Amino acid sequence: MSDADNPTRVSRRDLVKASVAAGAVTVAGASVAEAAVPKKWDLEADVVVVGFGGAGACASIGAADAGAKVILLEKQGKPKHYSNTRMSGGIFHSPIPEGDRKALKEYAKAMFSGENIPGKLEGEQPEVSDELAALFSERAIDNLPFLMRLDPEFKPGRLGGAAFPNFPGAKEAGYRTYRSSYIGKSVYESTIDKPKNQKMNGEAFFACLQFGVESRKNIRVVYDTPASRLVTNDAGEVLGVIATQAGKPIAVKARRAVVLTCGGYEYNMAMRKAFLEGPGVDGWAFYGSPFNTGDGIEMALKVGAGLMKAGKAASRIITAVPIRVNGLRMGLITDSVGAPNSIVVDNYGKRYENEVLVTIDPSRYFFYKAAVQFDIVKLDYPRTPSWMVFDETLRARRCITSQGISTAGYGFVPWAPDNLDAIERGWILKGDTLEELAAKIKAHGDNKGKLDEAAFVRAVTKFNESCAAGKDEEFGRKVDAAGKIGKPPYYALPLYAGGPNTKGGISANAKREVLDWAGKPIARLYTAGEISSAFKFVYQGGGNLTECITFGRVAGENAAKLKAWS
Repeated sequence: MSDADNPTRVSRRDLVKASVAAGAVTVAGASVAEAAVPKKWDLEADVVVVGFGGAGACASIGAADAGAKVILLEKQGKPKHYSNTRMSGGIFHSPIPEGDRKALKEYAKAMFSGENIPGKLEGEQPEVSDELAALFSERAIDNLPFLMRLDPEFKPGRLGGAAFPNFPGAKEAGYRTYRSSYIGKSVYESTIDKPKNQKMNGEAFFACLQFGVESRKNIRVVYDTPASRLVTNDAGEVLGVIATQAGKPIAVKARRAVVLTCGGYEYNMAMRKAFLEGPGVDGWAFYGSPFNTGDGIEMALKVGAGLMKAGKAASRIITAVPIRVNGLRMGLITDSVGAPNSIVVDNYGKRYENEVLVTIDPSRYFFYKAAVQFDIVKLDYPRTPSWMVFDETLRARRCITSQGISTAGYGFVPWAPDNLDAIERGWILKGDTLEELAAKIKAHGDNKGKLDEAAFVRAVTKFNESCAAGKDEEFGRKVDAAGKIGKPPYYALPLYAGGPNTKGGISANAKREVLDWAGKPIARLYTAGEISSAFKFVYQGGGNLTECITFGRVAGENAAKLKAWS
């Protein structure tokens, strides 16, 4: 189904098309000429931060509290400002101060790079992992206190601990995770439109940061102003930013430094083709902000920045719909995968994994590796897409996608709680028999006729037999008789690699200085957040918000320490 065929197009269509297009970068054919130093600056501050998500907010607060005057540039307008931070689940990490700091460093190093894990051939970023982990062990314990200092109404709930219990230091580190929430009315609630989850999740997390930013007189937020280029002098020092405001270019001077915190490349087609495994366009989908278009990555590359593990992503398998931004389909959190009364099969109709691994920590954020597996004999990606197969019991019991956050929660993608509208649109395939459903999967444009209909029916039948026996001999999934796929009609939902965000991007050290390809800092340029994520080996849920606090503050503080160039 094309966008034009969708009669229930999301009400924010014009916003998405216009705003994202205005801020999007283009890699192919882009000019490599950098902006000359302007004779006149339109705006100026000690520190200029590019991108108002979690990392940008924390960098701005860190710089401001260190005495700097800050300009925070945001490409979106204030009334409808949708960052990945806002659209997230609001989970963050804050290890307890009483934990063993050396153990915390080892655990962080294992997540960031992994060379301290026995048997691992090499680290993901060994050049910077030790200092990254050391700094994290010092600063991350202040994450929760920092947020509660910003706003006393911020009262998060405790979730869990270390997701990788066998990693070095996991038992002694005192690792803790939390979900964001408010107990009272936030000042933030009156400034921006809200979804239903306004007092919890990413909405509450960002509300706390927004309050911290807006309560500081030395931070100026400039909305509707997408940055496009970094200004450098002959020595390669970054002096400021060229941005667009009301359709005209403006020059923004950074007397001390620029901090790039403008997110990943989820909605940049050229970067997805270049960096992601497997089919990078229609083989992937993301359910975070459609305004993440790789702007900062391109800006940094033009001044000589290196890349670090650019293909990394926090991803699983999710569904996608024919609502497109920059030619790329939007995804939705598909947290029903692995639920009773369902299985997942590949394009040929065969199960290939314990489906519960798609949605539980920590495997959910690596499951995309299974989805993009390449068959070296058939020269094919047999699991792109995969297919979630379920029955009427599951359809009626719960919403297949997440309603509270992400693209559905913020109205980018329409999806009713009973799933019936998605069936009507053809996003969920329906068959009165398994054979009819198999035929519809085979006729789907993304299956390309690969499905072995007999193998498909056998996979469902064998799973049902496992449920009756109370044991899944093939993949070890916990099953019982009530979880079989037995009540018609039957349904299938295509699943693609994807998730909240990309993690690979520009290279940076623990000071959050942007590094060139030789590992040397680019003068007066800093970064934090998913554009330069520290989580290069493995990812624990909430890690991105965690590094926004920890390394965002570090980036802002270090930028503020520099001596002004003029």
